[in-house]
Amino acid sequence: MAQPPPDVDEDDCLPEYRHLFCPDLLRDKVAFITGGGSGIGFRIAEIFMRHGCHTVIASRSLPRLLMAAKKLSAATGQRCLPLSLDVRAPPAIMTAVDQALKEFDKIDILINCAAGNFLCPASALSFNAFKTVMDIDTLGTFNVSHVLYEKFFRDHGGVIVNITATLGIRGQVLQLHAGSAKAAVGDFKASKVLASPLQRLGNKTEIAHSVLYLASPLASYVTGALLVVDGGTWLMQPNDIKLMADFASFSAKL
Repeated sequence: MAQPPPDVDEDDCLPEYRHLFCPDLLRDKVAFITGGGSGIGFRIAEIFMRHGCHTVIASRSLPRLLMAAKKLSAATGQRCLPLSLDVRAPPAIMTAVDQALKEFDKIDILINCAAGNFLCPASALSFNAFKTVMDIDTLGTFNVSHVLYEKFFRDHGGVIVNITATLGIRGQVLQLHAGSAKAAVGDFKASKVLASPLQRLGNKTEIAHSVLYLASPLASYVTGALLVVDGGTWLMQPNDIKLMADFASFSAKL
């Protein structure tokens, strides 16, 4: 059984990295990554940059983005532009995309990784709470994709990868809002992590490697596809409230 690649829990770059793909796989490409200042989005940005890509990382917290961009550039030697935006606000997205195009003259790849989530039973979920998650996860994905298509991809082409979760395929307790939002972005087949045929949790680097493949020329004949990267967890995981409560603190870091 293949061993997982090294990872760190915090939003820090990997202390060392062994290339599994050609180091210049994304040489001189530019990736626009929403949610790129933390979590999976941060690791995607790092792995892309370690393969020659320049990045634009975008989210609502500019201080977090500035710190993340500094770490990413120092670890990889590639350029990283931090831009503050709310994916729910098309004018802010337009401004950010214009700034990115001014800085790099192009955008080759869009990674929609921004998301909002929390654990809450359906009976206690407010109208506004449900709407907020839908606005960020579902409409936010559309908003950024639409703006980039209008401003660059329509005339020049590009790659779009949407990061979602298997919550929308089978559903999960305490996750009605997130499951609905993820179902609107993904396809229909799953749920999330604790027990899996591989008998371990995945890590951010493993997710980033899968995204690297989809965003690279290696996936030139792949389009409209759903790639589930969860170690087969969706095939086995029980819908257990206590299990979810125990897992909440770990998943928040991941």
